[in-house]
Order: sequence, then structure tokens, then C-alpha cells
Amino acid sequence: MSGQIASIPNAFTAARIILIPCFVVAFYLPTPHAGMITASIFCLAGITDWLDGYLARRLNQTSRFGAFLDPVADKLIVAVALVLLVGRYGSVWVTIPAAIIVSREIAISALREWMAEIGKRTKVSVSYIGKLKTFIQIIAIILLLSQPADWQLIWVKIGIVMMYLAAFLTLWSMVSYLRAAWSALTEAS
Repeated sequence: MSGQIASIPNAFTAARIILIPCFVVAFYLPTPHAGMITASIFCLAGITDWLDGYLARRLNQTSRFGAFLDPVADKLIVAVALVLLVGRYGSVWVTIPAAIIVSREIAISALREWMAEIGKRTKVSVSYIGKLKTFIQIIAIILLLSQPADWQLIWVKIGIVMMYLAAFLTLWSMVSYLRAAWSALTEAS
């Protein structure tokens, strides 16, 4: 089954991408529950992220297509969520960590692609700090999506603090990846 495009894990990954327009529409629903609906869709996407990886290993349905599509789906829904949050809060305090997180994702994706081209992809594989950053970032996004943009709410304050923690871990993990790739980056061509 390895190498198949049409597999159960890839269907879950594709579903995560298909959820993005639903996620955006839910965000703008004219109901007081729009935030909770949006946060629930984001949680569902997170569950499919875990499920596709688990099923790919369990059913021996890993594929190159899945390995490509999974991180793309993750980055797309996180980037869209951050853009929506920046728009909702309209504040530099939300924009700064969002910009750091999105910029790092672009930079590290480019670094991983380049390292793969030169046959050194394993030097920049996902680290513990990267996984911790992702977990904290997801919790922060869920908190901020689920609440109205009211800076007095405790869950908003916690969400903002967690966004900054995620941004810090984002920078830390980026430095770690750059260190791991530094010899390849500075090699004479």
C-alpha cells in the first residue's frame, strides 16, 4: 500500500484542507457562537492531523504524497487561523507573534526543501521544541478563536500569553534548525 495517493490517511489530510473554507465561513457567521464553532472546526482539524499520522503508520499506508501534503495542510490551516485572529483583534500585540510564526514556517519549509535537495533533510527533521511549539500554538489559537476579542477576558489573556510563548519557541526551534544546517549553508558551492 505504500506509495498510494488514495489512502485513508491521505483522505484525512485532504479533509483538513477542505475544512479551511468551512473554518473561514464559520468565523464570520453572524451568531454569538461563531467563535466556538470555529474553534471546534480547528480542533477537528487537529484530530485529523493526529489521526492521519496514526493511521498511516498503523495501516502501513505511508506515502510520499502524504508526507508532502500533511505539513502543507497543517501550515495552511494555522496560517489562515492566524490571519483571521489578526483581523479580529486588529492589534500589534496579536500581529507580532502571528507574523513571527508564519515567517518561521516559510523559512523552515524553504530550509527543509533545500536540505532535501542536497540530501541532508534528516539534519532538519522535526525536533522536540518544534512539537512543543506546535502544541502551545494550537492551544493558543483555540483559546483566541473561541473567545470574543475582549482583552478583559481571562481566556483571551491566557491565549495571548501562549501565542507569545509559541512565538518564542518558534524562534528557538528556528535557531536550532539553522544551527543544524549551518555547515551545509556555509559550505562553498
